[in-house]
Amino acid sequence: MLFLIYYVVAITVLVLHFTGWLSRHNLEWLVLVLAVTVFPAVIYL
Repeated sequence: MLFLIYYVVAITVLVLHFTGWLSRHNLEWLVLVLAVTVFPAVIYL
């Protein structure tokens, strides 16, 4: 269940990033937070 929520949030953040919505509202740091949360999984695998 948590994976599903994480994927929905991640896809939403990426869509908002590529449409420019995050930069207009000064929320680009959400992309960095998303990258930091993915990083440990990449190291583990």
